[in-house]
Amino acid sequence: MVNDDRLQDLGQRVKAARTRRVLQTQGGGSGRGRAANGMAVGLRIVIEMVAGLAVGVGGGLFLDSYFETAPFLLIVGFILGSGAAFANVIRTARDLDARAARERAAREIAEDDKG
Repeated sequence: MVNDDRLQDLGQRVKAARTRRVLQTQGGGSGRGRAANGMAVGLRIVIEMVAGLAVGVGGGLFLDSYFETAPFLLIVGFILGSGAAFANVIRTARDLDARAARERAAREIAEDDKG
């Protein structure tokens, strides 16, 4: 019986340590790390939008000069680039939402282990 209690206690401590490790590695802390994480996400979204538009417009300009169809393919490239940019933003938002859900679940597990 004493060994069973010790094993259960050890299992709970290991689970709590794993949860703390997950929170540390996924930026679940507070303070400067969380603010830097938010800035990184914002820059990622901006870069993805600019890159999508640049590729679309650049491709449209190139094809317009090649086929001499100005500005038709520029407009098509802009529309396609905008669509790609917004698709990337939606994908990034889904990824962030999934990460936040994992962090909430890890915090709940940690709180349950403490209580």
